[in-house]
This record gives sequence, structure tokens and C-alpha cells, in this order.
Amino acid sequence: MPKPGRSMDWGFPRWRGYEAGREAAQVRLCDRHGCEEVGDCPAPKAPNSPERWMFCQTHAAEYNRKWDYFEGLDKAEKEARAKSERSENAGYAEAQHYGWGGSGDGSRSADEMRALDILELEADADFAAVKKAFRAKAKTVHPDVKPGDSDAAAEFQKLSVAYDVLKAAEERREWKG
Repeated sequence: MPKPGRSMDWGFPRWRGYEAGREAAQVRLCDRHGCEEVGDCPAPKAPNSPERWMFCQTHAAEYNRKWDYFEGLDKAEKEARAKSERSENAGYAEAQHYGWGGSGDGSRSADEMRALDILELEADADFAAVKKAFRAKAKTVHPDVKPGDSDAAAEFQKLSVAYDVLKAAEERREWKG
């Protein structure tokens, strides 16, 4: 135990424990009404605003669950903002190949994920949902329904390729299992 007037840091300020001083530590409480937890998670009060709410982890998760970054933008503005954000943040995506998993839980390949996006399905969709979505979409753009429409034919071909990718993956899973 050091003498009462002596410092505990031996000349190095970071060697002492944080908040080891005698003064009261500043603690900000959660901004959610009635919550007494420590508010250490910042959340924006409005899009593109520097003002922040400070929530505890529970209320921050609740706040972010339905947060829409692109709220109030039309489709073209959403795409432009998403493209600019991807280009500005490209340096952070540089080392993605070092990650352990890809999209989702790792049970689907990147090709399968793209095929699910084409069919507008979630990553955990089963093959019955894939078949149902393919048939519903294929009926609207089938060359027999829209003869001579090159856009519809291209869309039908894209849907067919997506379905074939997912069907082959399902057959591989059944064969292994």
C-alpha cells in the first residue's frame, strides 16, 4: 500500500485503473423513459443528424430493429446513396475473403444467395417456397404468354437459371443427407 500522498501510476498515467480517482464518474443513463440502465449505445435522432440518443443495449436493439437508413428516398436516390456508400467504404471490404463464412449461416453458396435474390426469397427459404416463387414469376414472363417480348424472355431465362441453381443445390443436399 503506497503512502497517502503518493501516486499509484509510477509516472505512467495509464497504469492506474480507469475511474480509480476519488471524483464521481460520469454515467449517462438510457434516454428511454423509465430505464435506469447505463446508456452507452448512441443512436441518431434523425437521418443525417449529428444529435444522438443514448440507449442501453436492450433499447438500442429495439430502436435499430426497424431503422430504415433509406427512409424518405425514392428508388433512384436509394440506389445512388447505396452505390456511393459502397464506393466510399470499399477499403473496409478489401479483406472479406479472410472471413470464415459467407452469406447467411454458411449453408448456401454465393450463387444460391444470388438465385434467391432473383426469386425475391429469404436466405432460409426451403425448396417448396423456391418452386412456388419460380412458378408464380415464370407464369407472368413465359415466352408462350408474351410471345415476341425480348425483355420477358430474358427475365424468364434469368428465373430459369436461378431455379436450376437452387434445384441442383437441393439435389446435392438430399444426396449427402
